[in-house]
Amino acid sequence: MKKTITFLVMLLSAGSFAQLYVSPNSYVYANDQLVFVKQDVNLQNSGNLYLRNGSQLLQGVSGTSTNSGAGKLSVFQEGTVDNFEYNYWCSPVGNASATSGNENFGITMLNQPTGLITSNAATILPMNNLNGQSNPLSISPYWIYKFITSNNYSQWVAVNSASTLAAGQGFTMKGTAGSDATTVQGVQNNPGANQRYDFRGKPNDGDINISVALDQWTLTGNPYPSAINLSQFLTNATNSTGIAYFWEQDKTLNTHVLVGYSGGYGAYSPVTMMGPGIYTPAVFYNYDISGTLIPGSTGTGGNYTRYFSPVGQGFMIVGNGAGPTVTMKNEYRVFQKEDPTLSTFERPASLNSVSTVGYPNLPEIPNVAGFDYTTVSTAPVPQIRFSAKVGHGIRSLVAAFDPAATDGPDHAMDAQSGDANAIDMYFAMDNREYLISVIDFNINKTLPLGLRNNVQTTFQITMNEMINFDGAQHVYVHDKLNETYFEITNAVYEVTMPAGTNTDRFELTFTDSALSTPHLDADSFSIVQNNPKQELNISNPNHYEIKNVMLYDMAGRLIFEKAKLGALGEYSFSTDGLSEAVYIVKIITADNRDIGQKISVYRTNN
Repeated sequence: MKKTITFLVMLLSAGSFAQLYVSPNSYVYANDQLVFVKQDVNLQNSGNLYLRNGSQLLQGVSGTSTNSGAGKLSVFQEGTVDNFEYNYWCSPVGNASATSGNENFGITMLNQPTGLITSNAATILPMNNLNGQSNPLSISPYWIYKFITSNNYSQWVAVNSASTLAAGQGFTMKGTAGSDATTVQGVQNNPGANQRYDFRGKPNDGDINISVALDQWTLTGNPYPSAINLSQFLTNATNSTGIAYFWEQDKTLNTHVLVGYSGGYGAYSPVTMMGPGIYTPAVFYNYDISGTLIPGSTGTGGNYTRYFSPVGQGFMIVGNGAGPTVTMKNEYRVFQKEDPTLSTFERPASLNSVSTVGYPNLPEIPNVAGFDYTTVSTAPVPQIRFSAKVGHGIRSLVAAFDPAATDGPDHAMDAQSGDANAIDMYFAMDNREYLISVIDFNINKTLPLGLRNNVQTTFQITMNEMINFDGAQHVYVHDKLNETYFEITNAVYEVTMPAGTNTDRFELTFTDSALSTPHLDADSFSIVQNNPKQELNISNPNHYEIKNVMLYDMAGRLIFEKAKLGALGEYSFSTDGLSEAVYIVKIITADNRDIGQKISVYRTNN
């Protein structure tokens, strides 16, 4: 039988249909093209729709999908890992049959591309074979899991090769070993750790309900054969916290043993419905304290946007107890090809930061909702980014500013931590741990910090950058125990903490309240370092009552503290054992006046 072929190739305007019907043994081929269908798609037996070179299908149906037919939509997507690591996925298609509506998905619907419209079905390996292969494409079903309204590792549900993934349910899948030089449209199937899959099935469409529950995590994602506006979905998903979490991992470990994994969850906060949002990466990556990815290290974290989620992207959401489901809708669908500044399945390791000079508005982005994206600025959310060295990793925190925010947790703004690391730093708010804190800025506000460490740990805290924000010129770590302020705008604050959890000692501030504290005259005390005797001598000629004497190094670390010293005329403190360096002596009197002076400790021959 002669095939009927429709080409949509590099058209100036999108291919638009009220309905799309593809008759048996026919196909529609779209190349670098948006295909917009106002109502349903009916792909008859062996009637297929091929989306190539970034083509996407958008549908304007409101409510339940009525897509039908045993024909298949075919769309490519690339993974970003080898056979030892996971990608989180959410399929854009389900089983193809005459039944109307969305159907379940399974990995038997994945294929290995062999040409523009040809593919071979992936081989599903036995359960005891843990390593997928690139050529021929072979998938290990052992690693296919879903996670629905759960909060414990033991609650991952094995899917394996069964077709039991409902539309909107995400799944884990490890990548493949080896490479596949088969080239389609100038792209190799797998140049190494980047396996391309051909998803074939009935296109998902319409309202898709996703189960959520209070403080429970659900693996979901983008369920459509088009990109979605993730910010729009999250801000409308009022039964969730409005935050999306993305799995990131160390790709150098090459192990299937759980205790050998190293990974964590980066958090995306939309802040506003149509804004670019904020992303903060997982903790384990190899950064220096300035927040810059160390050259040659592995990992994909960094300051970049998750504004639009591409085809197949999986992510976690968390319920807030307001209702049992959130709903993915066609109105969130957009035609946005993958781009590291707007939409990416996983950020390339070479990209550390995305900035837009002058902050122009977005280009025109076709979308189902009819929203004019050219009215949206690319200006980042006003923010300050911080880093803390925590054990062998760097924790990134973001303080952001929006006039609609409160000082407490706000939906789709403040992002809780998705990790439970033994050593970590976080914003302490409402007895929970946050990676992103959004407030209505006021120069006098403070941001409480939490430090957790199961062993004695030295934390190094610094401010990395202020982005699109000039409300404050300085940022300080306030140690409330010692009543000291250390500016981290261009410096690193270092503190060694005994094992434990502390949520009330430290806070970030935008002013140094000590600067408004009454200071003593320079001649009120005589502060002298007697290096031959290795002691610090303090003369108190006016017999002020002394509340505290503290010694700090130049990194802000407290070396020693003496309290309730009375009103003696002379004091001596041993400096034996101190390293040769410059130190700061701070004296606080009972009436909270203070004086500070630098001293130099060094060895002499006497």
